[in-house]
Amino acid sequence: MNNPQQLRYSKEHEWLSPAEDGVATVGITEFAANALGDVVYADLPAVGSTVTAGETCGELESTKSVSDLYSPVSGEITEINQDVVDDPSLVNSAPFEGGWLFKVRLTEEPADLLSADEYTAQNG
Repeated sequence: MNNPQQLRYSKEHEWLSPAEDGVATVGITEFAANALGDVVYADLPAVGSTVTAGETCGELESTKSVSDLYSPVSGEITEINQDVVDDPSLVNSAPFEGGWLFKVRLTEEPADLLSADEYTAQNG
């Protein structure tokens, strides 16, 4: 499994990029994308809304099931990936690149996130 070293990971299988000017990018891991199966619909948080670390902030629907999307951090949504809304399969084909989900302006430093090695050890 490919888990980029520069990212941090939640136990709920979301990844977080290092913040640039206080804004970080969030997506789901390759492990989660594979477990979901073919993603057919993405319900992402609205730009301007606030999210809380560990709380649900949207849903991803696949041919297998509907899964809650959790925010790994607290903050304000600054952007959603319209490409994923238009073509949810990007979550499967490029979970760490074009399949990112949203950007968030952090209101506090992330806590309880795993390194790539820790996440890989936890999820095989």
